[in-house]
Amino acid sequence: MHELSIAQSLLDIIKEEMAKNNVTKLLKVKIKYGQLSAIVPEALQTAFKVLTADTPLEHAKIIAEEVPLRARCRKCKKEFTPDPDEFVIIYCPYCKAEFGHEIISGKELIIEEIEAE
Repeated sequence: MHELSIAQSLLDIIKEEMAKNNVTKLLKVKIKYGQLSAIVPEALQTAFKVLTADTPLEHAKIIAEEVPLRARCRKCKKEFTPDPDEFVIIYCPYCKAEFGHEIISGKELIIEEIEAE
């Protein structure tokens, strides 16, 4: 379960930002994670809950939003959303090229919003 280490890293960043902004109570954090990041949202929420138990951050909510995979064809340069059942070999739906496409979204892990007081 790599979500535990991800939750710890997120909490480290959140605590740093809270200190910079002189706030002590975390209300909510919204993250965006890419479809290829292999994050299981329920596991991330559980890890977040475990790591914040008995701390000032205990009742904060974590909202996770998945960012779909988007690619740009290496051959025709058109953008497309690959079929999730074909992640091993991704075919361009326009020109049928395979391999070497540029991934333009779907790998990220971003803290989009921190709500604190």
